[in-house]
Amino acid sequence: MNQRLTRPLVRDDGVLRPAGWDEALDRAATGIRAIVDEHGPKAFGMMSCSKGTNEMNYLAQKFVRVAIGTNTIDSCNRT
Repeated sequence: MNQRLTRPLVRDDGVLRPAGWDEALDRAATGIRAIVDEHGPKAFGMMSCSKGTNEMNYLAQKFVRVAIGTNTIDSCNRT
């Protein structure tokens, strides 16, 4: 039996429920923005992966540096 997630899940009152992509992405963006607004951009960090493409890693670092405003991104590319 395939146990992979096929759609996003969101948590309501501690319980996960299926949701649409728009709702899930809105919640993620709202959560990230709330953390950055309350604690500053250095409260956010991102890990990138060497198995991703150069373009994916470039977009990840660009997102963290431009959209979030921090340099807290690391990658396993150097190992």
